[in-house]
Amino acid sequence: MSRDLPKTEEEWRKALTPVQYRVLRQKGTERAFTGKYWDHHADGSYTCAGCGQVLFRSTEKFDSGCGWPSFFDAADNAAVKLHEDNSLGMRRTEVTCARCGGHLGHIFDDGPNPTGKRYCINSASIDFAAREQGPAK
Repeated sequence: MSRDLPKTEEEWRKALTPVQYRVLRQKGTERAFTGKYWDHHADGSYTCAGCGQVLFRSTEKFDSGCGWPSFFDAADNAAVKLHEDNSLGMRRTEVTCARCGGHLGHIFDDGPNPTGKRYCINSASIDFAAREQGPAK
């Protein structure tokens, strides 16, 4: 699902819920254990809530215990961009959508093998597309 880009801030405000706007466009963070995908286990893909680009897959999702959806890898490294983030007195790496620039969350070096990475992502910044099941045999 591709959405027209770029958008003005007014267009983003109309296209997104207030929570999505705060997270994606203003680099907000939802409270831990409150987002709809932190404890989500269905098979499929997680897409950017701003532009629809596939970002992560359920096969790379894991329970990190942090209260946010966590993934050990992106669906495609070209789908996300990493940026140095020294805000709030911390040194972190921000993860954004490569297509629309929306803030997704942060990446840390405390994830499982094979990457050792933990993409800590806000539920408000993503949507879920269930994997279509093939015909019954």
